[in-house]
Amino acid sequence: MNKIVKILVEILLALVAVGCVYGIYRSIMKPVNFNKEKARRQEVAVQRLKDIRTLEVAFKGVNNRYTADIDSLINFYNTGKMDIIMQVGSNDDSLAVENTNRYKNDRNFKKLSKEEQNAKFMELYRKGEKLVFSVSTPIAVKDTLFNNRPDFCVDSLKYIPFSGKMPVETDAIVKTVSGVQVPLFEARMPWKALLKGMDNQLRINLDAECEDQNRYTGLQVGSVNQPNNNAGNWE
Repeated sequence: MNKIVKILVEILLALVAVGCVYGIYRSIMKPVNFNKEKARRQEVAVQRLKDIRTLEVAFKGVNNRYTADIDSLINFYNTGKMDIIMQVGSNDDSLAVENTNRYKNDRNFKKLSKEEQNAKFMELYRKGEKLVFSVSTPIAVKDTLFNNRPDFCVDSLKYIPFSGKMPVETDAIVKTVSGVQVPLFEARMPWKALLKGMDNQLRINLDAECEDQNRYTGLQVGSVNQPNNNAGNWE
């Protein structure tokens, strides 16, 4: 009987040892797995914020302001147009530069509007005269941006990935900086939404770490507090 008890005790101790090892392994791997999944989600979120930034910059190029309304960006992508600047001729061609400057310095030519000047240049260029000038051509935004992204879905820009369709947080203002009116925007994805369903305590620890470093508790592109060249806080 004592031998059986001894064997049972040894088995029990072995199970306890295995349980302890497994517990230690889980405690070690928990932050490792958390950071691995965080990196995977962050990659998706960063691309989405970059896409929002690209559309915001294009939107401002047409409207002279940013927008805090993602639906306006989506509509701009689907139906809007933007001017593409193209250079005709080469600045390395000295004769073309000389001819262009001659026209630009002409009194009657100066009286023409920019559109009329470009039309005149284009007429002369087609007749064979060497010139250097720029023309703008309106092109549909949809035919210009993200053409190399067959999987691009503009409607997804509204939502924080992995969050269950929680909306991206956005702001856009015009702020006076050194006496100049400067349009600013920002788009934010808090960790709480982006890391939804992951270990809550580790996410709380991540928020606390960001707060200790005086950083936003999530991913952000642009800033309405001060101009930052529309940088992302991951860059």
